[in-house]
Amino acid sequence: MHGPGVEVDEGFMRMALQLARSAGEAGEVPVGAVVTKGGEVLGKGANAREATGDPTAHAELLALREAAKTVGAWRLPGATLYATLEPCPMCAGGLVAARVSRLVFGAADPKSGACGSLYNLCADPRLNHELSVERGVLAEDAGSLLTGWFSTRRSSFS
Repeated sequence: MHGPGVEVDEGFMRMALQLARSAGEAGEVPVGAVVTKGGEVLGKGANAREATGDPTAHAELLALREAAKTVGAWRLPGATLYATLEPCPMCAGGLVAARVSRLVFGAADPKSGACGSLYNLCADPRLNHELSVERGVLAEDAGSLLTGWFSTRRSSFS
């Protein structure tokens, strides 16, 4: 265990899952993210691409933006980002750019995951920053939220 402990990780992941549920209820792909440091929440985000028309409005980037605003700087050393789904290349790049120290995610994303599934941008020594990654925290809850949402969407189009 690299981080503060299983209970702490699960608590913040539950917060991210609640954000994901809210996103799903609003018609967004249900992904949520929370940025913390020292047990304090610095930023939160939920997917908002449909509502904003912004292709970069992923939960992780929205949480990073809010965290940077909270601390008044774009660098977030010592911060942990909790995401319900393994970040895509864009979001993994954001974690590296923001110098986040640790990522904790729930469900793996075999189609676009860039933190171990398809790529591992968080641990690429060619980049200017690496961060530790904790995979699979409340993965079943995160995965079932996503599969349930997509199943409901598909059945409404049949």
